[in-house]
Amino acid sequence: MSKIFIIGLPRTGTTSVCHAFLELGITTAHTAYTNACFENASAIADTPIFNDFKALDIHYPNSKFIYLERELSAWLASIKQLLTRMHTNLTRGDGGFNIHIKRCYLNTFSELSLNNISDDSYLTHCYKTHFNDAQTYFNNRDNDFLSIDIAKPESYKKLCNFLALKSDKTDFEKMNMGGKVTAWNDIKHPLKVESTAKGRIDKLLPYKIFKSNTLKSPALLFKLYRTCLN
Repeated sequence: MSKIFIIGLPRTGTTSVCHAFLELGITTAHTAYTNACFENASAIADTPIFNDFKALDIHYPNSKFIYLERELSAWLASIKQLLTRMHTNLTRGDGGFNIHIKRCYLNTFSELSLNNISDDSYLTHCYKTHFNDAQTYFNNRDNDFLSIDIAKPESYKKLCNFLALKSDKTDFEKMNMGGKVTAWNDIKHPLKVESTAKGRIDKLLPYKIFKSNTLKSPALLFKLYRTCLN
């Protein structure tokens, strides 16, 4: 079954794009941690999508992939706030976030520490590594890959043209501004697909999560992988 995957990093406008999909009549999930979520949502963003896009491309042939760019100075300020809030639960060994959040963030933001979070060069490297990886992987695949910055004019029109959709709107609604991260929770819409089943996650998602990922923290990721299997 083909899907639409939004593979931009956190704090690049994933919530705004997901909200746009709902308004365009598409069943949408912002994060996905159960098999049922992958089955029921036609469009999915954020975790684990930004980290697992290569495996998803293999498991869901003929899918569409949308990369979200963001002007670097704006992204740096925003991602610093997010990672600072998440740091303890990402790095603690006795709980914290679910295994898929930890796996994806600790792979994309390898060697995560409070010192690195405050280092623009470290975060810039993470952004550019992810950007270049996606652009290289989807090179010459214009029919199923689109890269946009939703802050720029024409980005909404480009998205609609890419998906052969029609809309009277001309721009994305800007959401989660000023460090806010809860806008998606506040949205009530019949096409919104919940990421978990009453808080429950599936340790094993419907695709092989390590088949085509680049493992940047092998020991930690292997430990998380073993946790999935147990």
